[in-house]
Amino acid sequence: MDGAAYKRVLIKLSGEALGVDGKDFSQSAFEETAKSLLRIAQMGVEIALVIGAGNIWRGRRGPEMDRPTADYMGMLATVINALYMKDVLCRLGRGALPAGANLDARVQSAFPIGPVCEPYSRDEALRHLEQGRIVLFAAGTGHPFFSTDTTAALRAAEIGADALLMAKNVDFIYSEDPKKNPNAQRFEDLSFDEALRLNLKVMDASAFALCQESALPILCFGLNDPENLIRAARGEKIGTLVHA
Repeated sequence: MDGAAYKRVLIKLSGEALGVDGKDFSQSAFEETAKSLLRIAQMGVEIALVIGAGNIWRGRRGPEMDRPTADYMGMLATVINALYMKDVLCRLGRGALPAGANLDARVQSAFPIGPVCEPYSRDEALRHLEQGRIVLFAAGTGHPFFSTDTTAALRAAEIGADALLMAKNVDFIYSEDPKKNPNAQRFEDLSFDEALRLNLKVMDASAFALCQESALPILCFGLNDPENLIRAARGEKIGTLVHA
């Protein structure tokens, strides 16, 4: 692996970070992110992706909608983002790799969607990764009441990822919202126990517990600069590392 710190990673991308200036989809954000992912793939890193749906559908829209319905709509929105990213990856990948090489990407959905994408299969996902394909896990866990953070933690544990890279719309983990309190404490290195003791909201509780149980390192960093994905894959000091 050329300069990479990991053999296999699962990258959780913030949906909100892929939709900017009031748009659901920012073509430039998708393309710049895809270029960084292609560079990571060229380093020999096996990449799995989970993309949130915050650019399309964020939480419940009004008290009249029940939670399962809202969650299923969010799961479908993740499929849309995954298909978009797959298209961009494959289009840019054809011109980014050496002659004769071609990057492929596959979308796997937690529930069947006919010809749109593959159904989730751990065995198939591992085979794709070993053959150099980028795998995008969509539709959450397939069940309501679980966030895409939980999906990312679950899939990372299932495929034996070396780390969970959380590319978010904030650059570090803070003691509180830095937008509301500019004096909020910033953390660069935390143990799981410290994060729990300080009641830091690294991710939702079920996702965090799964990472802790699996001793799966979590690196949280900002996606404001797509180069941060490269830095994270190289193991450079960036964002906040949460570990055993």
